[in-house]
Amino acid sequence: MSSPEPPIASVRAWIEDARRIVILTGAGISTESGIPDFRGPQGVWTKDPQAEKLSNIHYYVADPEIRRKSWRARLAHPAWTARPNAGHAAIVELERRGKLHALITQNIDGLHQKAGNSPERVIEVHGTVHTVVCLSCGWKGPIQATLDRVRSGESDPPCGHCGGILKSDTISFGQALAPAVIDRAMQCAAEAARACRSIRSRARCRPRSTRARAW
Repeated sequence: MSSPEPPIASVRAWIEDARRIVILTGAGISTESGIPDFRGPQGVWTKDPQAEKLSNIHYYVADPEIRRKSWRARLAHPAWTARPNAGHAAIVELERRGKLHALITQNIDGLHQKAGNSPERVIEVHGTVHTVVCLSCGWKGPIQATLDRVRSGESDPPCGHCGGILKSDTISFGQALAPAVIDRAMQCAAEAARACRSIRSRARCRPRSTRARAW
């Protein structure tokens, strides 16, 4: 059983006393911006269990039809039109006050940066949907150019450099987290261990949730 949430007054006191705050955010902060989570009552996988295959690297690499479905889904991703909400704005205010040491997020939507948090403060442990990566040569670039290719008729656009498979630069099931990113997140959390707060809908996403408990 999870422990009860501390009263607002206690949280306010923690913030006032803290010099370096690390915030850990998950899907819950973005749902109010219209970006559904995966396993919640209105989650993507709850409504369509087959959609989970689109987030599995093994299916993605092996099945061209899964890749075609993934690219069609990316065209309509809510991140392109979503706006930051009050939760994002509150974290921006912490940075403005000089208290935010780091913002560690499992979200791939880029809403923290859109809200005004400095990109160098944001650690995206699950990557970002705004970038595309080649699984063969490692090339990366803005994803919108690849989405334009999809709109122009390429249902499964290959890498223009090596012909390899392209996907959003996000961590799928079956993919390892980037060691350098996780090391940086752990270091920042250790540097501000007295004030590390979690903002999310649930703590069932692994391996990140396992790391969070260690913090």
